[in-house]
Amino acid sequence: MTVGPEKQFENEIKKFLDKLPKTWYFKFWAGPYSKSGIPDIIGVVNGRFIALEVKADSGRASELQKRNIRLIEQCGGFARIVYPKDFERLKKELMELCES
Repeated sequence: MTVGPEKQFENEIKKFLDKLPKTWYFKFWAGPYSKSGIPDIIGVVNGRFIALEVKADSGRASELQKRNIRLIEQCGGFARIVYPKDFERLKKELMELCES
């Protein structure tokens, strides 16, 4: 079974999260009865709520996904739409959360 580019990138993010101290997360699976637009990865890093919407290079976030990311940020959470080109910046930001 071939894994697509978005799933490969998501797996890289999860491997990184596994290495961080004071971190807990889960992969949100959007089933037929779930709420639409929920970010792919939900978690806590050093007491701070995180939400990551994972996209492949060619992926595009829906308006609902963008709205949910904004709302989480407005409530004080750490929320990002993440593309592979942003991975190094994401790692730096998450490591900073571990230290704060």
